[in-house]
Amino acid sequence: MQVKDIVLEKVATGPVSARVYQGAEFGKGAPIVLFFHGGAFLQSGVKESAVAESMANAGAIVAIPDYNAPLGNVFPKPLEVGYSLFSYLANKRASGIGDRNSLLLVAGEEAGGNIAAGVALKARDHYADALDGQILISPLLDPFMGTASIRKADGIGMRQRWTEGWSHYLSGGGCHPYAAPCLCSRIAGVAPALIFTAEDDPLRDETVGYGARLKTAGVAVRQHILPARAGWPSIYGGKTDGTSNWQENVSREFESFLRELSVQQQLH
Repeated sequence: MQVKDIVLEKVATGPVSARVYQGAEFGKGAPIVLFFHGGAFLQSGVKESAVAESMANAGAIVAIPDYNAPLGNVFPKPLEVGYSLFSYLANKRASGIGDRNSLLLVAGEEAGGNIAAGVALKARDHYADALDGQILISPLLDPFMGTASIRKADGIGMRQRWTEGWSHYLSGGGCHPYAAPCLCSRIAGVAPALIFTAEDDPLRDETVGYGARLKTAGVAVRQHILPARAGWPSIYGGKTDGTSNWQENVSREFESFLRELSVQQQLH
């Protein structure tokens, strides 16, 4: 695994630091994944991610930007930076990451999954042909925290953190559909989605619910629910008794998703 820290200088919202992972299988035309880290909307800094590493091990170039740093972490600022990063990478010859044959995907875990879903919605509205796929990893989508599975959040020590995170993220006023994608009434036409959650994930119900709505809207969706006690809540800092053994599943599902996207790209 190659890991390097870089600064993306020519992003419209200003320079952004990023950590780039390239696995041993990396090659010409490797897919580019713009990966938004978690942290309950509260964390800044260049973060590590075990999920991002699993994707890099499957042959992708994965860039994890410090997307909260340039403008702050209250909506819509993180989304503006996220979309600007996506637009920057979409101009593949200018970015120096990947090449013009690379698939371009957005991905994110927990709060970063919210940003990835929001970027996918905005991309559909403004730059549809540039985004090939979205990967939503236990995304935080429901500011009302009203699902049945979220009741498990106390048990893993995340309820207060998520409550504080949502309150902070939406403190700019109002609740735009890009800020809470599960409340968005128009979701047809977004990029194909690969969605991950687990049986013991407090975010399971909102994740599965959003996947079901995407399918109903005609979006191609691959949804993978990992078994309980696979250590999944640890990806966003939740306490877990299980040993983390989900990495192979994530790499395998990711590889299958890329194959499907490549076939679709060739057909078009």
